[in-house]
Amino acid sequence: MAVLKSQLAHDHSAELKRLSRIKGQVEGVERMIVEKRYCPEIVNQIKAIRAALRSLEANVIEGHMRHCVNQAIKSRDPQIVQEKLEEIVMLMKGQG
Repeated sequence: MAVLKSQLAHDHSAELKRLSRIKGQVEGVERMIVEKRYCPEIVNQIKAIRAALRSLEANVIEGHMRHCVNQAIKSRDPQIVQEKLEEIVMLMKGQG
């Protein structure tokens, strides 16, 4: 029995909240540039955004492993399990 991606989707509401904060940070950097703020201040904010995005990425991967990969394992379908494992490998290599 094949498991569709939509069957494996889980709640991303926490990630949406984090993404909203990141959007606010990006808008803040835009304002800083328009206001001609001091470059090191802008760069520090950009670094904070990058860190927030890395954290968001880690959260999404963790959620995928806890929910989607777990559901695939519970399905006991070797093809689905292999597919999910390959997804994780690709994500960890930065190719996904």
